Amino acid sequence: MKIKHLIFLSIVAFIATSKVVFAQQKQPNVLWILTDDHRYDAVRSFNKILTGNEMSELGYVESPNIDRLATMGTTFVNTYCHAQGCAPSRASMHYGRYPFRSGVYEFEYHNNNTENSYPHLPEQLVKLGYQTMHVGKLGVRLRTIKNGKAVDPKMYQTDIDSKILSDEGMADWGKLSLLNEIEGQKLVKPFKNIKYLKTEDGKFHFFDKELEKQNPQFAGMAKGIYDKLDLLRKHTNKKPETVFSDGILGGISPRKAGKTRDGYYVSSFIDYLNNENKEFKLGSTSFKGVDPTKPLFCHIGFDFPHTPVLPPAEYRERFKKHKYKIPNLTKEEWAKMPTQLKKAVNDSYSNDFTDAQKLNMIQDYFAFCAYGDDLIGESADAFIKYSEEKKQPWIIVYVNGDHGWKLNDHGAYSKFTPWNIDSQNPIVVISSDKKKYPAGKVVKEYSEFVDIAPTIIAAAGANIKSDAFKYLDGFDLADIASGKAPIRDYVVGENHAVTGPRAYIRTKEYAFSIQSRPNKNRGENMNWAVNAPYKDLDPALYDMTNDPQEINNLAFDKKYEKIAMAMKEKLINIVLGDNRAEVLWGKGTAVTGTKVIHSNFAPGAHDYKLKLKK
Repeated sequence: MKIKHLIFLSIVAFIATSKVVFAQQKQPNVLWILTDDHRYDAVRSFNKILTGNEMSELGYVESPNIDRLATMGTTFVNTYCHAQGCAPSRASMHYGRYPFRSGVYEFEYHNNNTENSYPHLPEQLVKLGYQTMHVGKLGVRLRTIKNGKAVDPKMYQTDIDSKILSDEGMADWGKLSLLNEIEGQKLVKPFKNIKYLKTEDGKFHFFDKELEKQNPQFAGMAKGIYDKLDLLRKHTNKKPETVFSDGILGGISPRKAGKTRDGYYVSSFIDYLNNENKEFKLGSTSFKGVDPTKPLFCHIGFDFPHTPVLPPAEYRERFKKHKYKIPNLTKEEWAKMPTQLKKAVNDSYSNDFTDAQKLNMIQDYFAFCAYGDDLIGESADAFIKYSEEKKQPWIIVYVNGDHGWKLNDHGAYSKFTPWNIDSQNPIVVISSDKKKYPAGKVVKEYSEFVDIAPTIIAAAGANIKSDAFKYLDGFDLADIASGKAPIRDYVVGENHAVTGPRAYIRTKEYAFSIQSRPNKNRGENMNWAVNAPYKDLDPALYDMTNDPQEINNLAFDKKYEKIAMAMKEKLINIVLGDNRAEVLWGKGTAVTGTKVIHSNFAPGAHDYKLKLKK
């Protein structure tokens, strides 16, 4: 009997092992590509779907690689972000949760030790047997509490972070964590986290006023690189441009294509794929290459077209040939603009730039997008080649920006507003499984950034409808594409950066937003907006059918009163009353607080349904 039992157990074990191996073989390799500050109208295929014309309404754009991916896969053109700032937007993608559910509203550091914390996306993929790898910008300010201190949890098993490139001084721009000397000449005192541009000859060019003041032998360094690269630095009517101004809106890359920061992300990713179970180096830092026996989840976070906007010379020259329609802020728009949105515009005011400066800003932005498009194509091709050579299934999730970007739209550059140009970020999903994601298909139903985590987790083989994944706020994009997911009548979000607390709700016909909180004091006066006078909510309402550029604020127009009140009630009930969370994280990076305050006066309000009548 014992022998028979052992034979039986051996057979069972063999079958079980075979099932595990088979399941792993069926799990696709996953590549998630994300860009930064990327307007949807920089992509021809998106423009063609949305307007019928390939070019942006501003003018000429190039995107052959993203367009190619769109023909290979399914485009979710009406995808929206939830917070128009890098950190909160990336948190919503990694957590699969709205800001008002996770408690991450802006650039705050936070921890994963609260009763409101759940596993993030790469954490779930590891549980499903994946190896996880990230290269580039991450932008998720997560910490975990160990021995009473908030420490970096290392979200990805292999992490080729942008900070490594900066400290190695390899790319065209970055920060050095510590600078003691320049070209062998010792500084009067060291500088920490000092920004630089690095030219093809290997020279560092720092732009720090105090550095030049303390070390007069380097006076003029910032001016020299400013002139050499034809830079346009960030400035406003209240903060005039200087050679030391922070942020670069235009100029020439100091390095050749491929040797920029984003270029190194691609070459590092390819090195990772080419060095199976072997070490490879990025500068002086060693990394281990891919394990071909495990399914792969890789996230590439490109910096482009975020500032500094520095297209390589050949791209810049090509785009200098094109003229563009320049958006302008009118007195009529400004007069009706809500106070919070005026604050965002003033923070990055560009309406009084010269026409030449505005044109340069637009040309260089779209040139930078064209360069990035080539890098996206190179990354996708390398990933598909690796997967198909290994005879492994694969899926690519391409997200066009963590939010958008203004090019003097509404009189400003930057993001941080619920206006459409800051909020609409199409997704393209390309897969070896053409049944789930048909080639060339376009989905016009709403999708949101909270759909990214459930999409990837479901693709990896998990049942996202099980209790273990009830915390996810989004849907599997495959279900949205097939019509199995609920159809959204609206999308929602809330951002606290720059404008102050502001929530938005958007349907195909109308866009509405309000000030959601009286201040940023977490856990205090959470339901202020419920009873606050309408005027105090600083509302905005736009008729998207007749005013797609969102110029004419109709929030106080009597003809639209019913629309405004219905959208206000729905928005408040969702973001403030349907399991809202605010967390007392703590200050700075010392985020050891775990107290969560909930507001749940309208449970179930977020039902995806909103029918509006004038």
